[in-house]
Amino acid sequence: MPAMFEITGTVKKIFDEQTFGSGFNKREFVITVPDGRFPQDIKFECVKDKVALLSSLSVGDEIKVSFDLRGREWKDNYYVNLNAWKLEPVGAAGGKKPAPAADEDPNIVDEPRHDEDVPF
Repeated sequence: MPAMFEITGTVKKIFDEQTFGSGFNKREFVITVPDGRFPQDIKFECVKDKVALLSSLSVGDEIKVSFDLRGREWKDNYYVNLNAWKLEPVGAAGGKKPAPAADEDPNIVDEPRHDEDVPF
């Protein structure tokens, strides 16, 4: 039995569902996980009936992902997938970000800082 893992982060991107000629379907998503100075963007996939788990998610939701590691070899190359099988909202608000306060302008976006080191 494969090892099971959990991680918590904020939904950054949800990709469109992919369906292949064999009938196999999957949908991928990315969460951002705090990791010191350089947050990590981690891509997961939901396959077959688990694709439906993504229907209630939105970018910005904070979630806990339960997943398995899946690995395979194809033409002497090795691939690893993070196979999500359970998604849970984090926090009392069901993982939704709070609405901005009345005196905040939601259209103002923080500019990136150019004096920080790049992680790669």
